[in-house]
Amino acid sequence: MKARIHLIYTRVALLLALACSSFAAHLHAAETQPNVVLIFADDLGYGDLSCYGATKIQTPNIDRLAAEGKRFTDAHSSSAVCTPSRYGLVTGQYPFRAHGGKGVWKPTGLETPLIIDTEALTIADVMKRQGYDTAAFGKWHLGFKEGTNDWQEPLRPGPQDLGFDYYFGMPVVNSAPPYAYVENDHFYGSDPNDPIVDVGRSGKGSHPLSPMPKAAGHRTPNYYKGQKKAHDLFDDYEVGTKLTEKAVDWMSSRNGKPFFVYFATTQVHHPFTPAKRFQGTSQAGLYGDFAHELDWMVGEVRKCLEAIGEDDNTLIIVTSDNGGMFNTGGTAAAKLGHKINGDLLGSKFGVWEGGQRVPFIAWWPEHIEAGTVSDALMSNVDLKATFAAVAGHELSEEEQLDSINMLPALTGTPDNPLRTEMIVTPNKPTHTALRKGKWMYIPAKGDGGFSGNIAATKLVDTPNSDIVNGKIKKNAPRGQLYDLEADVNQTKNLYAENPEVVQQMETALKQYKTPNTKRKSN
Repeated sequence: MKARIHLIYTRVALLLALACSSFAAHLHAAETQPNVVLIFADDLGYGDLSCYGATKIQTPNIDRLAAEGKRFTDAHSSSAVCTPSRYGLVTGQYPFRAHGGKGVWKPTGLETPLIIDTEALTIADVMKRQGYDTAAFGKWHLGFKEGTNDWQEPLRPGPQDLGFDYYFGMPVVNSAPPYAYVENDHFYGSDPNDPIVDVGRSGKGSHPLSPMPKAAGHRTPNYYKGQKKAHDLFDDYEVGTKLTEKAVDWMSSRNGKPFFVYFATTQVHHPFTPAKRFQGTSQAGLYGDFAHELDWMVGEVRKCLEAIGEDDNTLIIVTSDNGGMFNTGGTAAAKLGHKINGDLLGSKFGVWEGGQRVPFIAWWPEHIEAGTVSDALMSNVDLKATFAAVAGHELSEEEQLDSINMLPALTGTPDNPLRTEMIVTPNKPTHTALRKGKWMYIPAKGDGGFSGNIAATKLVDTPNSDIVNGKIKKNAPRGQLYDLEADVNQTKNLYAENPEVVQQMETALKQYKTPNTKRKSN
């Protein structure tokens, strides 16, 4: 009898131990929520990284993430334009749906107010409500204040009204004024007795800018004076270093609390101003040197995570806001033999693949298998639902908007595609395109970007059946249909040969555009 009682006690004790162990493991998991670092490069083309085939540019730090993580080959920005793409990323909503269907199509201007409703659930809000510290660094380009942005402090609403605890970076873009950093809702180094003053578009009397060569590319003149200390603290050639220092300092001060970092670099947007130590290090001119600086920045972020013991508990994503651009630096790089968008047709602002198919690398030790490659279809709107899942939360259908949880594609290989269709927008609303399965449908001629995009096809030798000598043929079909499985470089327009498919795609696209309706994206 005693032996039987002893056996019962032993079994109960074992069950309690197992239960306590399970609870402890669950508690530990809750205490160690993974950090998330999103590095969102500017104008980084599909061919700009050596792990995506670049030979004139070497990106060892990013390549190492790819070698130890997963590289995606069918990832896309929601727009081929910087501001709309950022809108899609932050909100999880296609930019053409913004503002009651009016959409966001072009870069924000200097006086544009915040273009995202402060009541919207953002990618930062999602993380914040799961207990994360949140911060944004770098290029903002989504506007500040309400009505007209006069740049008078405080610069609210702004990033801190969209779920970010902290912000430091370029308020617009590195090629446009004001040429000063913003920290939270004030200029970095702000002097309340020296307010910023708009001197007009002549720029007369504005704060002087640092000199740079013509090869650096376009930089809009400064239109502001005042805030002298803030202006003095800004140097075009130190932006990458400064942003990285701020991001590293912030991550290092989290004291074990989970954090989300949105690091929107200015690399590789014009003007091309790499720090001196990177100049001349690539075989693709200043463009390539700027990409080398970006790679260094990624390396510094990883070093920081290792130093604070968070490298095994952090998901790092490296991607781009849109494809590469044939501006001064991009054109010079092309002439040196560098293919900014690989062999893809098109470039930034246009809806062809080169304008919106982007590099996408995911690294998360013990969760993502090293050295893997995925052809899963993905849009940057998907990161909102994906990061929510990483943080242990599932969004409601209303909260998801157009975002799809792609976490299973990051950590494994789903039996069925998570996303089978998506909308991509260029500079012109007339060219809003639909990707569905292998088909890409564009309801107009050309790419909907700048006229120079089409001319650039001759420069980089990306053939297309509608183009001859860098111009659209007069007898080209009125729309475009491409089989991306067979022809990812879009050499052959199949619009005329597939009228039934064209009709199906037209109908589906109209359903997306119908107000107050939501077509399933997966």
